[in-house]
Amino acid sequence: GVKVKYTSVDPAARVDVLTSNKVDITLANFTVTDERKEKVDFAKPYMKVALGVVSPENAEITDVSQLKGKTLIIAKGTTAESYFEKNEPDVKLQKYDQYADAYNALLDGRGDAFSTDNTEVLAWAKTNKGFKVGITKLGDEDTIAPAVQKGNKELLNWINDEIVKLGKENFFHKDYEETLKPVYGSDVDPDDIVVEGGKL
Repeated sequence: GVKVKYTSVDPAARVDVLTSNKVDITLANFTVTDERKEKVDFAKPYMKVALGVVSPENAEITDVSQLKGKTLIIAKGTTAESYFEKNEPDVKLQKYDQYADAYNALLDGRGDAFSTDNTEVLAWAKTNKGFKVGITKLGDEDTIAPAVQKGNKELLNWINDEIVKLGKENFFHKDYEETLKPVYGSDVDPDDIVVEGGKL
């Protein structure tokens, strides 16, 4: 019964816009992490995700060890940034505020590869010839979920109820068929990505 206003934010600002009350819900590609749980309340998940690495086909990165001494492009404030800072200190990180700038840096050859959610790089490589996702699953398999300001139980409960209700209608699989299957084709099993009704 309300008119929704959509606001685009930098990946690194997704927690801040909630805690500063600039938005009510952060949605789309927001990975659930313990660090973020301390600052925001996550609803039930609707997608599964891990990190992926995309690189030029003629210099494909198929193993993390190949990144040692090379430049990896990442977006600030993402799980890719925290994963590589913690686990791969020998990889030189080139950081960007916007995903578009990060992808452009890869296209321009300013880095050797780009890492973010595997769901994103798989789609991007499909539409950008000459690039391949040589690492499709890196680190832990996480979930993506909506988030609200800490303590906003009313909105959190409403979102959770909606996710459960939509799951009974197989909404998320239907949405996958309409929006993501045309991108991924038969390369991806929807059950590897979609979480129906918030149940893993």
